Amino acid sequence: MKKTPQVVVIGSLNMDLVVEADRPPQMGETVQGNQVHFIPGGKGANQAVASARLGAKTAMLGAVGGDAFGGELLSALKQEGIDMEAVKTLADIHTGIASIVLSQGDNQIIFVAGANGQVTPADIDLFEQKIAQADVVLLQLEIPLETVVYAAAKAKELGKTVVLNPAPARVLPDELLRNVDVLIPNESELYLLAQTGADAKLEEAMTALLQKGVGTVVTTLGSKGAAYLTAQGESGSVPCHRVTVVDTTGAGDSFNAGFSYALASGAAVGDAVAFATKVAALAVTKLGAQAGMPTLAQVEEFTAE
Repeated sequence: MKKTPQVVVIGSLNMDLVVEADRPPQMGETVQGNQVHFIPGGKGANQAVASARLGAKTAMLGAVGGDAFGGELLSALKQEGIDMEAVKTLADIHTGIASIVLSQGDNQIIFVAGANGQVTPADIDLFEQKIAQADVVLLQLEIPLETVVYAAAKAKELGKTVVLNPAPARVLPDELLRNVDVLIPNESELYLLAQTGADAKLEEAMTALLQKGVGTVVTTLGSKGAAYLTAQGESGSVPCHRVTVVDTTGAGDSFNAGFSYALASGAAVGDAVAFATKVAALAVTKLGAQAGMPTLAQVEEFTAE
């Protein structure tokens, strides 16, 4: 395995406004909250922090606003040793926001793009050298789809491994899917992307995406773990690890980063999935997506236990 894998994360940076409550409100209802937290987040930033904590040389490409939240997000990522050169600050727009209700061991999220909506294909070209230095390019869908499509094509042109976390869920063009080496949806995202209907078998939906040009599909299954299927016919499943759940907000992000780290280190797909499930299990035991991301030493200790 490589001593220091290199990962470039192209995606969102948000400030998470997290409200803890005994239960979520119904439509039109007001409920009493218990606590509120302002926590650095965004799928891209969360995945960058998780990658860096595991020991990968990590660069972030994205945008923040010129407000106080933007400054706090940049400071938080710099403290993790993440290369921030490709994160631009836009003085005339607000930083991305995620409003999160945390209750009963789960969450509800409303995302407002803000500066994330201004990440453009020109930014990809401007920082092409960052992509050229990477082993894995990790993408999500909280920046404009046009930019995601362009970034995936650029990464493939440069011979890089492209990992896409297709969230928030939406139907994606085949042009993008053909440039994705590994697609990591959850179950609902899988069926939306495959357009097979939720009554289809898991393997049928995963196969439908392979037929669209994806190299490998890894589906996260919550408490059931994860399953994978490659274009070469390799398949398998990995059970989840039983832990005390505190906050599930960063679970998917930690899984994506853990998988990308392992893949960039030279691991086979099945081994990368197994590693990612451990990273995700540890991440949900703490409050806050970024605060809960484990170090490699913690994952190794968890494995030994």
